[in-house]
Amino acid sequence: MKPIEEIPLSEIEAARRRLQGVAVRTPLVRLNVENAPAEIYLKLENLQPIGSFKLRGAGNAMLLAGKDRLKHGVYTASAGNMAQGVAWNARRLGVPSSAIVPEQAPQTKLEAMERLGMRVVKVPYDVWWSVITDRHYPGMPGRFIHPVADAAVIAGNGTVGLEILEDLPDVDVVVVPYGGGGLSCGIASAMGALASRVNVFAAEVQTAAPFAASLTAGSPQTITHTPSFVDGIGGKSMLPEMWPLAKRVLAGSLVVSLREVADAVKLLVERNHVVAEGAGAVPVAAALAGKAGRGKIVCVVSGGNIDTGRLATILAGGVP
Repeated sequence: MKPIEEIPLSEIEAARRRLQGVAVRTPLVRLNVENAPAEIYLKLENLQPIGSFKLRGAGNAMLLAGKDRLKHGVYTASAGNMAQGVAWNARRLGVPSSAIVPEQAPQTKLEAMERLGMRVVKVPYDVWWSVITDRHYPGMPGRFIHPVADAAVIAGNGTVGLEILEDLPDVDVVVVPYGGGGLSCGIASAMGALASRVNVFAAEVQTAAPFAASLTAGSPQTITHTPSFVDGIGGKSMLPEMWPLAKRVLAGSLVVSLREVADAVKLLVERNHVVAEGAGAVPVAAALAGKAGRGKIVCVVSGGNIDTGRLATILAGGVP
């Protein structure tokens, strides 16, 4: 795969026009916390129809491809949210959809895929990751929609950045969950074109932080991945094709613990009545820990698809 080095602002703006009537323009609200280390805001992508920002990237890629090129169907590799984005758009376009998912994918997300009429194929984690790196699953018909490393997907995700700047023009920092870099690099590309003074940080969890490891080493790294309730981010390696773009447009990686993430999920429910999945709460955990600095900080709450049992454990003060 050829490295992705740039996402032009024109492509992000075109994606926004393309996504009219598909993606919701989600609100930006203040985090209701006293004595926070900064003025923290929440970009609520958990309020998309599928509960995740993935509707944007999947929608842009599929609309750009066109229905004729999708007539044999589409498939993706996803722990849950990208699969829902592909399924939601496939149903809208009237084409079949399938997803290759890791065996430990959350039940909440699996049920959502099935409600959307998607065929689900469970495989071991290493096989699932190989689909992401190889962009192919043997015997699967249709067009593969990469969950991360696709310029059209990244451009669709970048529309989040346009909305943040419209709602908070004097934003200082944006903190974004880092799974493979598709969301963070899309937002950072928009910021770089329109407000280069804004620092965009990736947010990762200690159990799986490939971007932080790659920054330390100065090259794409493979890490030891430990499964956790933070299932929406944290692959086993830095995707090489994303490395040139990520290292250029992102200001760094902010890494937090599972305990900090669970506390952030709980706080979001209690203070803002917002349900976030683990990945969606990672930026909030980083900002509350003071790792993103001061000033006006926007935390992208990327999704809210969390199993009720895990949420109950967190609300009771535990870590799933």
